[in-house]
Amino acid sequence: MFSSRIQSELAKNRLTKALEACRSRGDVFIDLTESNPTRAALDYPDDLLAALADSRGLVYTPEPFGTLEARCAVAAEFGRRSLGVHPERIVLTGSTSEAYSLLFKVLCNAGDEVLVPRPSYPLFEHLTALDAIVARPYDLEYHGVWAIDFDSLERACSPSTRAVIIVSPNNPTGSFVKEHELDRIAAVCARHNAAIVADEVFAEYPLADDPAAASGQVLTRRDGLMFSLGGLSKSAGLPQVKVGWIVCAGRDELVRDALGRLELACDSYLSVSTPAQVALPDLLRRGADIRAQILARVRANYRSLQARAAATATCRVLAAEGGWYAVVQVPSLGPEEDLVIDLVERHGVLAHPGYFFDFPRESFLIVSLLVPETLFREGVSRLFGYFDCTLNAS
Repeated sequence: MFSSRIQSELAKNRLTKALEACRSRGDVFIDLTESNPTRAALDYPDDLLAALADSRGLVYTPEPFGTLEARCAVAAEFGRRSLGVHPERIVLTGSTSEAYSLLFKVLCNAGDEVLVPRPSYPLFEHLTALDAIVARPYDLEYHGVWAIDFDSLERACSPSTRAVIIVSPNNPTGSFVKEHELDRIAAVCARHNAAIVADEVFAEYPLADDPAAASGQVLTRRDGLMFSLGGLSKSAGLPQVKVGWIVCAGRDELVRDALGRLELACDSYLSVSTPAQVALPDLLRRGADIRAQILARVRANYRSLQARAAATATCRVLAAEGGWYAVVQVPSLGPEEDLVIDLVERHGVLAHPGYFFDFPRESFLIVSLLVPETLFREGVSRLFGYFDCTLNAS
């Protein structure tokens, strides 16, 4: 009766069951996985969403790509980052996930393939399955810094490859795709007649002064076909408003053809609400304060994480350049799932296991840098203390 696009095995895993049991008992633990900015003790003005009540939102004037005023506001945001983008090349969406789905519909037939980075956030397998296409992984390698393993990228390519997805900075590795890497990806895509889809939702959160300066910029390229994805969820800390965007770049004739197909797909859904589009210029402007708070938070937490790691011989923090997450390599004392359950049940701290992000080997823990600083320091102290005490006892 049901589609195979959604997995038939829906049973909860052991970690989910353990967390539910902790909550049902009223156990208190520090959640180092928190990634929802609206629950991270940031200072949101009470009237931040007042623009959603603008009376212009009472009139429905559907536009497949969104209103020109809203798209001009997004273009101005790119201008602030010294990236010239024409509003006609901007497509508003309800979210980054919807943006992926629209691009999969435009680029792929059923059974086609897209290449996705590994490690990465566990989203692509679900999104691709829902559009009846296949996600093929290529690897990121760590040798003091993260870099794309181009041998694995080449091996992943096939006659069915339609796009290469890059996430810059990556979640959770925090690595930006560099210009020389983007050059090589573009060359691979040219040989396979494939597009580049760049998820840049965390691009405005560099962990140092300006590591993003070394990152590749798909929007400045005029070769091939490129798409950049972003949205209010990360850039303004407003995931509940549900506005994202796609920006098209590359060869003019390919961009023109892509926009024509996107227009038909977007006109079939018209998912972005009129009030959200009317409010978008104001939300982008006022969201700058939320973004500044988040940037200060993630930088401070990353510094304290590095400092705590420097005081122990048992764990190390893998170098990150941007985003909201950090990767901690820990001793392999047992399966990651057992480790994470033990940490939350006996030591009151929750972190993501590395397998959740498809790390190829153990043992890694992923922590969110969005957690309030005092809680973050205490949570990290418990996490590192667990390994110090365990290894000293043995």
